[in-house]
Amino acid sequence: MPDSRHFLVQFLRLAKQFWCSEQKRTIRGAALLLAVLTMLQMVMAVLLNRWSAGLFNALEQHSMADLMTQIGKLAILFVCGIVLTGSHLFVKRNLMISWRDWMTEHVFTRWMKDGAHYLISHLPGEHDNPDGRIAEDCRIATESAVGMAHSLFYSILMLVGFTKVLWSLSGVVILDLGFARLPIHGHLVWIAIVYAATASWLGWQVSRPLTGATNQRQSAEANFRASLLEARENSQAIALIRGEPYERRQFRELFHTIRLIWNAQTRAWRNILMFTTGYSVFSMAFPILVSSPRYILGNITLGTLMQSAQAFQHMASALSWPVNNAGGIAEWRASVERILNLLKVLGHLDAELAKPDHVIKVQRGERPVLAFRDLSLVKYDGTVVAQNINMEIGQGERVLVSGNPFTGAKLFRAIAGIRPWGSGVIELPAGSRLFFMPPRPHLPTGTLRNAICYPSSHQVLSEEDLLETMRLAGLTNLIDKLDNSERWAHTLSRQEMQRLGMVRLLLNRPQWIFLQEAFDSLEPEDEEQMMRLICDQLPDATLLTISHMPSNAALHRRRLEL
Repeated sequence: MPDSRHFLVQFLRLAKQFWCSEQKRTIRGAALLLAVLTMLQMVMAVLLNRWSAGLFNALEQHSMADLMTQIGKLAILFVCGIVLTGSHLFVKRNLMISWRDWMTEHVFTRWMKDGAHYLISHLPGEHDNPDGRIAEDCRIATESAVGMAHSLFYSILMLVGFTKVLWSLSGVVILDLGFARLPIHGHLVWIAIVYAATASWLGWQVSRPLTGATNQRQSAEANFRASLLEARENSQAIALIRGEPYERRQFRELFHTIRLIWNAQTRAWRNILMFTTGYSVFSMAFPILVSSPRYILGNITLGTLMQSAQAFQHMASALSWPVNNAGGIAEWRASVERILNLLKVLGHLDAELAKPDHVIKVQRGERPVLAFRDLSLVKYDGTVVAQNINMEIGQGERVLVSGNPFTGAKLFRAIAGIRPWGSGVIELPAGSRLFFMPPRPHLPTGTLRNAICYPSSHQVLSEEDLLETMRLAGLTNLIDKLDNSERWAHTLSRQEMQRLGMVRLLLNRPQWIFLQEAFDSLEPEDEEQMMRLICDQLPDATLLTISHMPSNAALHRRRLEL
């Protein structure tokens, strides 16, 4: 865990981008308005403190006229307080959601850019469960930051305002030492400072274990959710091989980790709550006990006693801000650190890709040729996967990529620019679109029509072309479901998804096609039918294929052995 100073510097650098963004005028205006409303809330607190003194003086003097005056003042303060509270809440929540909006988009834009979401999975570092970091940690980091910054500002205002009030109410107390009489000005202020400082130090020591426990719990919860999600996405495979006992055992182990961390967090919270409860109870009586001797001696009125006690409480509460917010600070810091760690890994990825001697150079050529020049593929740790690949593939050629299919998949990713580690040059064909078909096409949740046309809009395609292509791919049974909204990745069989991949391919009509075991779930005769359909419908397209089917060799004129 980084030290507090380094952590704060990192957070401020990230926050600066929000406060200096394109909407900075609106953002800063909202922050200024929130500050003004907070100042008015402090003024209200001072006025209520004075009203309390007037009320108790009226009660002590048994004056009905003064009591009615205080009731009238209370009505005015009541209305003003309601207006201030509502306005303050509206402005603060708008600032919270604005910051969360910016933070969320800032993080997912860097994550979902040029394959970074895929590439960081191969890098070391704390970047697990990025979905939780984006969805939950961004919310906590921004909402808590605004809430705690506002409460800190309010505490500072209360400290300034009520220190002056408490100083004036303290008067001068003569401390008789026997050999000398020492006058003490503002004794209640000094007592409040020592009282709050001692409590704050003790509270901070008690709350320190909560930060680590909170961070560990968030990671453990995210891992448990990810395991459940993975099981749901692979439910058919799990059911076929009767993998439920293994999955249940894994769930138990992950939840057992959550329980252990939960117990550690509970112990930390127990210590904090025990301390804050005792502190709160003692704070209710302590200021009255400190001021009561002066009231008993007749030096102050009952109203002054109660006003002093309330001012003491307000000042001590302002000084005790770290104690009162210890739990919130721990949760906020844990979330911010998770966001910073994800951004750190993304920054490290950018730095790695900027090193020309560590990555493959992918460039657009001037000819309709795909060329590999002294190409070597390596893993992130430096392990060589393939080397000295030299080949030129012209427009309209059909090449079967044989050998190790995993190496072939890595070659395809290098061509797509999402497997950069290695050396050499990949020269892409001039002015041509590349189309990659993985074994399992991504079908986002929504209408089937939108899922087929992903990532383009369905509006760019004609209805006739879509229906004809589905018939060619053997999916007439899905035509009636084009406008149904479902989770297609879980509804359709793998064979249907691969045929939908064919529909997507024929609709896009690319010039360069890369098939990575795209029809391996189909029967051999159906796979051969799909391959011939590509050759018939797109006769001028270049085809690079990774396949285990022997019959596919006859459809390809060249071979790239890996």
